[in-house]
Amino acid sequence: MYILGISAFYNDSAACLLKDGAVIAAAQEERFTRKKHDLSLPVNAVRYCLDQAGISIDDVSHVGFYEKPLIKFGRVLTAYAATFPRSFPSFLKAMPLWLREKLRISRIIKKRLGYKKDVLCINHHLAHAASSFLVSPFKEAAILTVDGVGEWETATCSVGRGNSITLLKHLSFPHSLGLLYSAFTHYLGFRVNSAEYKVMGLAPYGKPIYYDLIMEKLVKVKDDGFFRMNMGYFTCDHSLKMTDKHLERLFGHPARKPETELGTFHQDVAASLQKVTEEILLRMTRHLYEKTRLDNLCLAGGVALNCVANGRIMRETPFKNIYIQPASGDAGAAVGVASYIHHTILGNKRDFVMSQAFTGPEYSNDDIRKYLDGNDIEYKEYAADELLKVSARLLNEQKVIGWFQGRMEFGPRALGARSILADPRNPDAKNIVNAKIKFREEFRPFAPTVLAEHRSEYFELEHESPFMLLVAQVRPDKRSMPSITHVDGSARIQTVRREENPLYHGLIEEFFRLSGCPVVLNTSFNLRGEPLVMTPHDAFLCFMRSGLDHLVMGNFILDKTRMKPIKETIDWRTLFELD
Repeated sequence: MYILGISAFYNDSAACLLKDGAVIAAAQEERFTRKKHDLSLPVNAVRYCLDQAGISIDDVSHVGFYEKPLIKFGRVLTAYAATFPRSFPSFLKAMPLWLREKLRISRIIKKRLGYKKDVLCINHHLAHAASSFLVSPFKEAAILTVDGVGEWETATCSVGRGNSITLLKHLSFPHSLGLLYSAFTHYLGFRVNSAEYKVMGLAPYGKPIYYDLIMEKLVKVKDDGFFRMNMGYFTCDHSLKMTDKHLERLFGHPARKPETELGTFHQDVAASLQKVTEEILLRMTRHLYEKTRLDNLCLAGGVALNCVANGRIMRETPFKNIYIQPASGDAGAAVGVASYIHHTILGNKRDFVMSQAFTGPEYSNDDIRKYLDGNDIEYKEYAADELLKVSARLLNEQKVIGWFQGRMEFGPRALGARSILADPRNPDAKNIVNAKIKFREEFRPFAPTVLAEHRSEYFELEHESPFMLLVAQVRPDKRSMPSITHVDGSARIQTVRREENPLYHGLIEEFFRLSGCPVVLNTSFNLRGEPLVMTPHDAFLCFMRSGLDHLVMGNFILDKTRMKPIKETIDWRTLFELD
């Protein structure tokens, strides 16, 4: 039985295909279109999923969509009516899209995909909850979902048992932790629904001196973590903008313009917001434990990507085990709706655990050789064992490499398939990668990947973190890794086991043999403002446009010093296409 899950039309559209309940393919549309956070119907991602299974759309038993459009439209109209006439400009901009597409989602999906049956739509936060619990290793668990907004819900507390998910309580729009975080993201001059993680990375540079101001003036938080926002300072209930002059007056500073200098004030605001976020999530999860008394916790929704808060939840609540959907934002809801249909609606047994996120396209050595030879690109080919030795030697020689291997990751984190790697001991590596390769802000931290068997030696982390979604402190005696140690002594850690990614694990083992360090610096293989690379062409273009020293792609290694200049006028996308 094949079931297709789709998320689209808001942020990070994606498709997921289940075969008898197991995820066999999942990918975000942005990787195919090269448009970051692409929200369009994921026709390319769907095509990939079907091709991966070797089937057509006619072989799909059920197609599911990750929210209920009519209910969401009712919420939009209610909010506009409640805030009229301030909402009128936003109403005029939003209605054409609703009338043209969003109210006709089922028909659009059927027409664009050639699907002849009905499309099943489920509640947005239920899709988030299912995306974590139904693919987790737990037979029962407490579930917390937190994001901007679904239909009406902005956060839900639930219990999962077997195939069922039971809602305990929810928080409703416009009171939303996700929207609160996005509002400050906008205020700090970053892009909403894209750069919230930058605020999290900026926070350790500041002091939370505005924490009390936010808690007194902007949010009223109860003991259970549920709260109300003072909407006099926010505009998300009636405008496409997030904040206005009222918030500026409260803080005594105008909103920062994008790309302008970041100062102490901005750092302190980020630190204060992060502390508020962590406090709310800790209250929510502690309350959820008191209500359920379960050892296991599942997290999903965009706010579950706040790995600093996740680390505190793991350390400071009674939960013993935690599972976080690797694509916790809207993309992962495609997994949720498909899994909910298969297990909860159809009642099929759960026997699949999403223990790794390598569900995207893969390119064989023959594919890569065809691309390289077809474009007259010089390379050296190695056997697998020799490839690892040479790559580890390059890292140990302080080279920065692009690592392109196997199936692409699902979700926002590079986990060792489409990664940029460097030696974490090199004090210059962080600045080199930020300035000359990623072309991004200097304050941005980098993550370490550590061999799982050495996790506790280097980090104060009791649990494994295969999806890079937990932050913990670097042990004081191991802080000779400045390029992955943030300003507060923390790191966003990925642990890797041989059975999950044998090639990546083997590379780090070889680097450990040479250097005595079982850790590498790992960041996503892309340039600023671009999605993660997907194809050999994407990887080569990123390699040539950046300061990367080498590109390790399949069994081939490219040396930047031996490359010919590329001609940007060529339509590189036509030179290599997914079969």
